[in-house]
Parts: sequence; C-alpha cells; structure tokens
Amino acid sequence: MKKYALSVTLSSLLIMTACAGGETETKGDIHIGLNNWAENIAVSNMWAIVLEEEGYDVQLTMSEKSPIWTGVAAGEIDIAPEIWLPTTDEPLYEDYQDDIVLQDIWYEGTELGLGVPEYVDVDSIDELNDHVDKFDGRIVGIDPGSSLVGLTEDAVEEYGLDYDLRDSSESTMITELDNAYEAEEPIVATLWSPHWLFAEYDLKYLEDPEGIYGEPDDIYYMTRLDFENDHPEVVEWMNNWYMDDETLGDLMSTINELDDEEAGAEQWIEENRDLVDEWLEK
Repeated sequence: MKKYALSVTLSSLLIMTACAGGETETKGDIHIGLNNWAENIAVSNMWAIVLEEEGYDVQLTMSEKSPIWTGVAAGEIDIAPEIWLPTTDEPLYEDYQDDIVLQDIWYEGTELGLGVPEYVDVDSIDELNDHVDKFDGRIVGIDPGSSLVGLTEDAVEEYGLDYDLRDSSESTMITELDNAYEAEEPIVATLWSPHWLFAEYDLKYLEDPEGIYGEPDDIYYMTRLDFENDHPEVVEWMNNWYMDDETLGDLMSTINELDDEEAGAEQWIEENRDLVDEWLEK
C-alpha cells in the first residue's frame, strides 16, 4: 500500500516553487504556508496549480503550525489554507487574531482524537488502562507541538493513562498503523478527519467521555492583513471554495495513489474542472 510522500522535511523552513515561472509578466507572487497534514498538502498543491493557471507565481512553504501563523501575522506569508476552529487552533487564534484575517469556512465537521482499527475490542479512551499490555503501553502520535499532540497530552493526564505518548510524524504514524493493520495487531494512534486513512482502513475513534478533544471543528483559511486589498479576486475565489468528504477524500486519494502531490492535484483538477470553475465563477 502506498504511503503519502512528503517532499520536504520539517526540521527547517523549506520553500518550494509550485510551478516553474515563465518570462511573461504575472499577476503577482503569492506565498502559501502549510503544515504536513495530508489534507493541507493536498489543498495547498491544488490551489498552487489553480492560481498558477490564473497567472500568479506561487510559492509553498512547509513548516510547523506556529511558524506559519507567525509568518502570516508578519506579512511574510499570504495564505494559510487550514485553520481549525473553534477548538484545535484556538490558542494560536487567540495570540494572532489581531494580525491575520480569518476568511471563510471551506470544510465543515472535522474530527480528531485517539483511534484504533475496528477489529480492536476497545471503544472508549477510559477503557485503555484495562488493555495496556495489548497496546504495549504506547500511543503513536504525530508531530511534537501540534495541537493534536497537545490535546492528547491533556487526555493522558485527564484519564490517568498509563501510556507513553510517542511523538513522531504523520508519515511515521501511517507506517506504524499500516504495519499493525496488515498484521491485525492492536494499535492506538492520534487521528484526524478529513484524512485519506479512513478510506483505506477500517478505523474508529475511541469515545471521549471527558470531551478532551472538543466538539467538531470547521476548517477556515486565513490571509495576511491587506492581502484582500492586493488580490481581491483570489479572496473571492477562495471564499467560493467548499469541499465535502467526497471531494476532499477524492483529492487526497488521487495524490496518495500517484504518490506525488503535484501530479495528483493536477489530475484531480482536470477530473473536477467544473467544480474548480464554479469557485472561479467561470
């Protein structure tokens, strides 16, 4: 089974160009900041290609969430496509809300928490201490410093879990999940929706009686101050943008199948040109 390939590392801020710039005059430069969540990579590459088609030069910067917020607030990054509110990104929003512009919702009803394969006979977080040996006393996490890992640290404390939360990365978590799933072994991991994993594997979230992970979020995008004055048509297009489980899942699955985020986004755009044209009001 193919894994989602990341083309940059997270140890430093890396910049890549979405498409090669030509010699002709463009409408301007647009700098998009993203983190390494699969749906963020997918929609960032999709918008990079769409905006290049519309005459812009687009740069993608991958980093952790906090530097992306700092970059937008400082005016160094124009757009960050993925802001989860009212729960997941609330601490960052509280810190930066006066220095960014929160734009429209493009996806509704996210979910995040601890998840296991359906074949695992555990249904709630408060049951985990009864099965410590089954899971080798560990929870497979993602990037240290991410909101999801922070909430999981709170869950470990609140539920008194006798587990070690292992920070890693999305790609490492997926590899461990795939290995366990193929062997039908127990595993508990930090998961979130939307994600292509739920199309590839039969997974379930553990119930969260204490409500540590909060109610479902919606996903917004944000821009730097004055971006709308500089590029009003881009904000208009992105405010028309909306995806559901089917369209976003299809985009992520296409990228995963091709094992190439740019090629996958290009293919998805061609297969969904009518939807993209609706966003662009063509």
